[in-house]
Amino acid sequence: MSVEAIRPIDEARATAPRVATGARHSTWAFNGIAQTLLILWTILVIFPFAWMIVSAFKSDPEIVFSPWKLPETLQWDNFSRAWTKAHIGRYVFNTLIVLAGSLTGTLIISSMAAYVLARFQFPGRQIIFYLFLAGMMFPIFLALVPLFFLVEDLHLAATYHGLALVYIAYSLPFTIFFLTGFFKTLPSEVGEAAIMDGASQYRIFFDVMLPMAKPGLIAMGIFNFLGQWNQFLLPLVLMPDENRYLLSQGLAFLAIQQGYQNDYGALFAALTITMVPTLIVYVLFQRRLESGLTAGALKG
Repeated sequence: MSVEAIRPIDEARATAPRVATGARHSTWAFNGIAQTLLILWTILVIFPFAWMIVSAFKSDPEIVFSPWKLPETLQWDNFSRAWTKAHIGRYVFNTLIVLAGSLTGTLIISSMAAYVLARFQFPGRQIIFYLFLAGMMFPIFLALVPLFFLVEDLHLAATYHGLALVYIAYSLPFTIFFLTGFFKTLPSEVGEAAIMDGASQYRIFFDVMLPMAKPGLIAMGIFNFLGQWNQFLLPLVLMPDENRYLLSQGLAFLAIQQGYQNDYGALFAALTITMVPTLIVYVLFQRRLESGLTAGALKG
Protein backbone atom coordinates (compact mmCIF):
# COMPACT_ATOMS: atom_id res chain seq x y z
CA MET A 1 0.00 0.00 0.00
CA SER A 2 1.37 3.40 -0.90
CA VAL A 3 2.16 6.18 1.56
CA GLU A 4 -0.60 8.33 0.04
CA ALA A 5 -3.18 5.61 0.81
CA ILE A 6 -2.01 5.11 4.40
CA ARG A 7 -2.02 8.83 5.29
CA PRO A 8 -5.88 9.36 5.21
CA ILE A 9 -6.33 6.29 7.41
CA ASP A 10 -3.91 7.64 10.01
CA GLU A 11 -5.59 11.04 9.96
CA ALA A 12 -9.02 9.43 10.52
CA ARG A 13 -7.67 7.43 13.45
CA ALA A 14 -6.21 10.57 14.96
CA THR A 15 -9.41 12.60 14.67
CA ALA A 16 -11.69 9.82 15.96
CA PRO A 17 -10.80 10.28 19.69
CA ARG A 18 -11.33 14.03 19.36
CA VAL A 19 -14.78 13.51 17.81
CA ALA A 20 -15.74 11.04 20.54
CA THR A 21 -14.48 13.42 23.23
CA GLY A 22 -16.43 16.33 21.73
CA ALA A 23 -19.63 14.27 21.57
CA ARG A 24 -19.12 13.19 25.18
CA HIS A 25 -18.65 16.78 26.34
CA SER A 26 -21.77 17.92 24.47
CA THR A 27 -23.78 15.10 26.08
CA TRP A 28 -22.55 16.09 29.53
CA ALA A 29 -23.41 19.73 28.85
CA PHE A 30 -26.89 18.81 27.67
CA ASN A 31 -27.48 16.58 30.72
CA GLY A 32 -26.26 19.32 33.03
CA ILE A 33 -28.59 21.91 31.51
CA ALA A 34 -31.52 19.50 31.62
CA GLN A 35 -30.89 18.62 35.28
CA THR A 36 -30.55 22.29 36.20
CA LEU A 37 -33.87 23.11 34.53
CA LEU A 38 -35.54 20.17 36.29
CA ILE A 39 -34.19 21.33 39.66
CA LEU A 40 -35.48 24.86 39.04
CA TRP A 41 -38.88 23.49 37.97
CA THR A 42 -39.04 21.33 41.11
CA ILE A 43 -38.32 24.35 43.30
CA LEU A 44 -40.99 26.39 41.52
CA VAL A 45 -43.56 23.62 42.09
CA ILE A 46 -42.68 22.71 45.68
CA PHE A 47 -42.05 26.22 47.06
CA PRO A 48 -45.68 27.52 46.89
CA PHE A 49 -46.97 24.32 48.48
CA ALA A 50 -44.36 24.48 51.28
CA TRP A 51 -45.07 28.19 51.84
CA MET A 52 -48.79 27.45 52.12
CA ILE A 53 -48.21 24.77 54.77
CA VAL A 54 -45.86 27.02 56.77
CA SER A 55 -48.35 29.91 56.58
CA ALA A 56 -51.11 27.62 57.89
CA PHE A 57 -49.25 27.50 61.25
CA LYS A 58 -48.74 31.27 61.51
CA SER A 59 -50.77 33.98 63.13
CA ASP A 60 -52.34 36.68 61.00
CA PRO A 61 -49.72 39.36 61.85
CA GLU A 62 -46.93 36.94 60.97
CA ILE A 63 -48.54 36.16 57.62
CA VAL A 64 -48.90 39.84 56.76
CA PHE A 65 -45.67 41.30 58.16
CA SER A 66 -43.31 38.28 58.10
CA PRO A 67 -44.43 36.17 55.15
CA TRP A 68 -41.01 34.55 54.55
CA LYS A 69 -40.14 33.68 58.15
CA LEU A 70 -40.94 30.51 60.04
CA PRO A 71 -43.69 30.76 62.69
CA GLU A 72 -42.57 31.56 66.22
CA THR A 73 -45.20 29.22 67.66
CA LEU A 74 -47.35 26.72 65.80
CA GLN A 75 -50.94 27.99 65.58
CA TRP A 76 -52.91 24.72 65.62
CA ASP A 77 -56.15 26.61 66.27
CA ASN A 78 -56.06 27.76 62.63
CA PHE A 79 -57.07 24.25 61.61
CA SER A 80 -59.82 24.02 64.21
CA ARG A 81 -61.30 27.36 63.05
CA ALA A 82 -61.07 26.26 59.43
CA TRP A 83 -62.78 22.94 60.19
CA THR A 84 -65.62 24.32 62.33
CA LYS A 85 -66.16 28.07 61.86
CA ALA A 86 -65.18 28.08 58.18
CA HIS A 87 -67.23 24.87 57.64
CA ILE A 88 -64.43 22.99 55.85
CA GLY A 89 -65.57 19.84 57.64
CA ARG A 90 -69.03 20.19 56.10
CA TYR A 91 -67.59 20.81 52.64
CA VAL A 92 -65.36 17.73 52.91
CA PHE A 93 -68.33 15.62 53.98
CA ASN A 94 -70.43 16.87 51.06
CA THR A 95 -67.61 16.16 48.62
CA LEU A 96 -67.13 12.62 49.93
CA ILE A 97 -70.85 11.89 49.55
CA VAL A 98 -70.85 12.98 45.91
CA LEU A 99 -67.58 11.21 45.10
CA ALA A 100 -68.71 7.95 46.69
CA GLY A 101 -71.63 7.76 44.27
CA SER A 102 -69.86 9.19 41.23
CA LEU A 103 -66.74 7.03 41.45
CA THR A 104 -68.73 3.85 42.04
CA GLY A 105 -71.09 4.59 39.17
CA THR A 106 -68.29 5.63 36.83
CA LEU A 107 -66.27 2.45 37.36
CA ILE A 108 -69.24 0.08 37.16
CA ILE A 109 -70.86 1.61 34.06
CA SER A 110 -67.59 2.23 32.22
CA SER A 111 -66.24 -1.26 32.90
CA MET A 112 -69.45 -2.86 31.59
CA ALA A 113 -69.52 -0.67 28.48
CA ALA A 114 -65.81 -1.15 27.82
CA TYR A 115 -66.09 -4.94 28.17
CA VAL A 116 -68.94 -5.08 25.65
CA LEU A 117 -67.15 -2.80 23.18
CA ALA A 118 -63.92 -4.79 23.49
CA ARG A 119 -65.27 -8.35 23.43
CA PHE A 120 -68.48 -8.43 21.40
CA GLN A 121 -69.09 -7.77 17.71
CA PHE A 122 -72.44 -6.14 16.90
CA PRO A 123 -73.73 -3.54 14.41
CA GLY A 124 -72.90 0.00 15.43
CA ARG A 125 -70.12 -0.94 17.83
CA GLN A 126 -67.58 1.35 16.20
CA ILE A 127 -70.09 4.18 16.02
CA ILE A 128 -70.76 3.93 19.76
CA PHE A 129 -67.03 3.85 20.48
CA TYR A 130 -66.39 6.93 18.35
CA LEU A 131 -69.25 8.74 20.05
CA PHE A 132 -67.48 8.24 23.36
CA LEU A 133 -64.30 9.56 21.76
CA ALA A 134 -66.24 12.60 20.59
CA GLY A 135 -67.38 13.13 24.17
CA MET A 136 -63.73 13.48 25.19
CA MET A 137 -63.28 16.38 22.76
CA PHE A 138 -66.51 18.21 23.67
CA PRO A 139 -65.76 21.18 25.98
CA ILE A 140 -67.87 21.26 29.10
CA PHE A 141 -68.32 25.05 28.78
CA LEU A 142 -70.64 24.57 25.79
CA ALA A 143 -72.93 22.28 27.78
CA LEU A 144 -73.30 24.32 30.95
CA VAL A 145 -76.47 26.20 30.03
CA PRO A 146 -78.46 23.25 28.57
CA LEU A 147 -77.08 21.03 31.37
CA PHE A 148 -78.37 23.45 34.00
CA PHE A 149 -81.88 23.52 32.52
CA LEU A 150 -81.89 19.73 32.10
CA VAL A 151 -80.92 19.16 35.72
CA GLU A 152 -83.44 21.78 36.80
CA ASP A 153 -86.26 20.16 34.82
CA LEU A 154 -85.43 16.77 36.32
CA HIS A 155 -85.56 18.30 39.83
CA LEU A 156 -81.96 17.24 40.46
CA ALA A 157 -80.47 20.69 41.03
CA ALA A 158 -78.80 21.23 44.41
CA THR A 159 -78.87 17.49 45.17
CA TYR A 160 -76.02 15.11 45.84
CA HIS A 161 -77.26 12.40 43.48
CA GLY A 162 -77.90 14.91 40.69
CA LEU A 163 -74.33 16.18 40.82
CA ALA A 164 -73.02 12.60 41.08
CA LEU A 165 -74.89 11.68 37.89
CA VAL A 166 -73.35 14.65 36.07
CA TYR A 167 -69.90 13.63 37.31
CA ILE A 168 -70.50 10.12 35.98
CA ALA A 169 -71.54 11.41 32.56
CA TYR A 170 -68.54 13.76 32.51
CA SER A 171 -66.07 10.97 33.41
CA LEU A 172 -67.42 8.16 31.23
CA PRO A 173 -65.82 8.98 27.83
CA PHE A 174 -62.18 8.79 28.86
CA THR A 175 -62.73 5.94 31.32
CA ILE A 176 -64.51 3.83 28.68
CA PHE A 177 -61.83 4.66 26.12
CA PHE A 178 -59.07 3.57 28.50
CA LEU A 179 -60.77 0.41 29.77
CA THR A 180 -61.74 -0.68 26.24
CA GLY A 181 -58.07 -0.87 25.35
CA PHE A 182 -57.41 -2.67 28.60
CA PHE A 183 -60.07 -5.33 28.04
CA LYS A 184 -59.08 -5.97 24.42
CA THR A 185 -55.91 -7.89 25.16
CA LEU A 186 -56.88 -9.67 28.34
CA PRO A 187 -56.54 -13.41 27.63
CA SER A 188 -59.78 -14.65 26.10
CA GLU A 189 -58.91 -18.28 26.83
CA VAL A 190 -59.96 -17.85 30.45
CA GLY A 191 -63.40 -16.62 29.40
CA GLU A 192 -63.75 -19.43 26.87
CA ALA A 193 -62.89 -21.96 29.57
CA ALA A 194 -65.56 -20.45 31.81
CA ILE A 195 -68.09 -20.76 28.97
CA MET A 196 -67.16 -24.42 28.60
CA ASP A 197 -67.88 -24.86 32.31
CA GLY A 198 -71.35 -23.40 31.80
CA ALA A 199 -70.78 -19.90 33.21
CA SER A 200 -73.04 -17.10 32.01
CA GLN A 201 -71.74 -13.87 30.51
CA TYR A 202 -72.57 -11.99 33.71
CA ARG A 203 -70.53 -14.45 35.78
CA ILE A 204 -67.64 -14.33 33.30
CA PHE A 205 -67.58 -10.55 33.54
CA PHE A 206 -67.86 -10.20 37.33
CA ASP A 207 -65.89 -13.29 38.40
CA VAL A 208 -63.26 -13.57 35.67
CA MET A 209 -62.70 -10.44 33.59
CA LEU A 210 -63.30 -7.77 36.22
CA PRO A 211 -60.65 -9.13 38.64
CA MET A 212 -58.20 -9.39 35.74
CA ALA A 213 -58.83 -5.70 34.93
CA LYS A 214 -58.06 -4.62 38.51
CA PRO A 215 -54.93 -2.57 37.58
CA GLY A 216 -56.89 -0.55 35.04
CA LEU A 217 -59.80 -0.03 37.44
CA ILE A 218 -57.47 1.18 40.18
CA ALA A 219 -55.75 3.59 37.79
CA MET A 220 -59.06 4.99 36.58
CA GLY A 221 -60.39 5.21 40.13
CA ILE A 222 -57.42 7.31 41.24
CA PHE A 223 -57.52 9.40 38.07
CA ASN A 224 -61.22 10.19 38.44
CA PHE A 225 -60.90 10.80 42.19
CA LEU A 226 -58.27 13.47 41.63
CA GLY A 227 -60.27 15.08 38.85
CA GLN A 228 -63.62 15.05 40.64
CA TRP A 229 -62.13 16.17 43.96
CA ASN A 230 -60.77 19.30 42.29
CA GLN A 231 -63.82 19.92 40.08
CA PHE A 232 -65.07 23.49 40.43
CA LEU A 233 -67.15 24.50 37.42
CA LEU A 234 -69.88 21.85 37.63
CA PRO A 235 -70.57 22.29 41.38
CA LEU A 236 -70.56 26.05 40.93
CA VAL A 237 -73.39 25.81 38.38
CA LEU A 238 -75.37 22.83 39.71
CA MET A 239 -75.03 23.17 43.51
CA PRO A 240 -76.33 26.59 44.56
CA ASP A 241 -77.30 25.50 48.09
CA GLU A 242 -74.71 26.93 50.48
CA ASN A 243 -75.25 24.12 52.99
CA ARG A 244 -74.33 21.57 50.30
CA TYR A 245 -71.30 23.32 48.88
CA LEU A 246 -68.49 21.06 47.77
CA LEU A 247 -64.91 21.66 48.80
CA SER A 248 -63.93 23.67 45.74
CA GLN A 249 -66.96 25.94 46.15
CA GLY A 250 -66.34 26.25 49.87
CA LEU A 251 -62.76 27.34 49.31
CA ALA A 252 -63.78 30.00 46.81
CA PHE A 253 -66.43 31.28 49.22
CA LEU A 254 -63.97 31.10 52.11
CA ALA A 255 -61.32 33.07 50.20
CA ILE A 256 -63.78 35.94 49.76
CA GLN A 257 -65.15 35.74 53.30
CA GLN A 258 -61.81 35.40 55.10
CA GLY A 259 -60.38 38.22 53.00
CA TYR A 260 -62.90 40.60 54.58
CA GLN A 261 -62.45 39.09 58.06
CA ASN A 262 -58.63 39.09 57.78
CA ASP A 263 -58.44 35.52 59.07
CA TYR A 264 -55.65 34.43 56.77
CA GLY A 265 -54.46 31.69 59.10
CA ALA A 266 -57.75 29.81 58.77
CA LEU A 267 -57.69 30.32 55.00
CA PHE A 268 -54.23 28.77 54.62
CA ALA A 269 -55.22 25.97 56.99
CA ALA A 270 -58.28 25.25 54.83
CA LEU A 271 -56.10 25.14 51.71
CA THR A 272 -53.77 22.70 53.44
CA ILE A 273 -56.67 20.48 54.49
CA THR A 274 -57.85 20.46 50.89
CA MET A 275 -54.47 19.57 49.43
CA VAL A 276 -53.55 16.82 51.91
CA PRO A 277 -56.06 14.13 50.72
CA THR A 278 -55.05 14.42 47.06
CA LEU A 279 -51.37 14.39 48.00
CA ILE A 280 -51.81 11.30 50.19
CA VAL A 281 -53.77 9.47 47.49
CA TYR A 282 -51.15 10.26 44.86
CA VAL A 283 -48.18 9.29 47.07
CA LEU A 284 -49.75 6.01 48.22
CA PHE A 285 -51.00 4.92 44.80
CA GLN A 286 -48.41 6.56 42.52
CA ARG A 287 -46.90 3.28 41.33
CA ARG A 288 -50.28 1.68 40.73
CA LEU A 289 -51.49 4.73 38.83
CA GLU A 290 -48.40 4.84 36.61
CA SER A 291 -48.35 1.07 36.02
CA GLY A 292 -52.07 0.98 35.24
CA LEU A 293 -51.90 3.90 32.82
CA THR A 294 -48.82 2.45 31.16
CA ALA A 295 -50.40 -0.98 30.81
CA GLY A 296 -53.58 0.50 29.39
CA ALA A 297 -51.63 2.61 26.91
CA LEU A 298 -49.55 -0.36 25.78
CA LYS A 299 -52.52 -2.67 25.52
CA GLY A 300 -54.65 -0.11 23.70
